[in-house]
Amino acid sequence: MGRLVINHSTNIEGLIPILQKLALNIKIKTVTPAAISRVRGRSPKLIIRLSVKTINGYKAIARKGKTAQEVFISTDLSKDELKRILDIYSNQ
Repeated sequence: MGRLVINHSTNIEGLIPILQKLALNIKIKTVTPAAISRVRGRSPKLIIRLSVKTINGYKAIARKGKTAQEVFISTDLSKDELKRILDIYSNQ
């Protein structure tokens, strides 16, 4: 079971409950929401997609409306396994 690192006072609406569920997975070590930015496009609902592989896991991008937020996930899971888990939790 991993842990959720909350180091920002603001996060995208609805993101933290999904990350809390993700952190309960035994193969997840840490989940860290990071920088928030404004984007040009518009996403009507919360979408989380994997971006790049990092040294100890993956970087994901969460988007809702005109806001995007980086999320760093430390894990031993493969990209496909992690993507499947994120899709399940995002669509609940």
